[in-house]
Amino acid sequence: MSQNAIKLIVGLGNPGAEYAATRHNAGFWWVDQLARDGGTTLRHDNKFHGLIGRARLHGHEVWLLQPQTFMNRSGLSVVSVAQFYRILPQEILVAHDELDIPPGQIKLKQGGGSGGHNGLKDIQAHLSTPNYWRLRIGIGHPGDRAQVASFVLKPPRVEEQDAIDDTLNRAHLIVPQLLDGDLGGAMQKLHTDDAKRRPHKAPPDA
Repeated sequence: MSQNAIKLIVGLGNPGAEYAATRHNAGFWWVDQLARDGGTTLRHDNKFHGLIGRARLHGHEVWLLQPQTFMNRSGLSVVSVAQFYRILPQEILVAHDELDIPPGQIKLKQGGGSGGHNGLKDIQAHLSTPNYWRLRIGIGHPGDRAQVASFVLKPPRVEEQDAIDDTLNRAHLIVPQLLDGDLGGAMQKLHTDDAKRRPHKAPPDA
């Protein structure tokens, strides 16, 4: 089945220096790297409620977006860009922090639920479909649902940050396939590499 190439990459996070290093801003971190790679500067555009730039990566042009609406209103920014440039939901990739995946792991998927992520929930509401792509950047879980809100708004520990940075570097390797429209190949490459890097559990004692 042919797939649409990604035309808009969105990084989720909260604006402001006080949030820049927090786990919830992992999506911003990846888009910052893509902007540097693509030789573009993200600039604020009021009509898009965010920082936006057009980057040239691997022979393709792609829009990069960081909503500046705070996380739970991210959909307003995403839908504004999608409607203005006539970008379909299946041509959008949203990079976000993922509680259900530990630091050092990263997943690519299309559709599905929000998993309680307020940014994804708002994007789905504004696009009227869950059929956009997600780059799920593992940040781990505090182990207690009551601690999630404070957990995502704190910086990762040093070893966690190193593991997250490594996953973002690995995500760069699939950008050519994302922009070529080979989403299946990108998923296979990312997940195969991810599986190779997971620590192997020792067999139980006899």
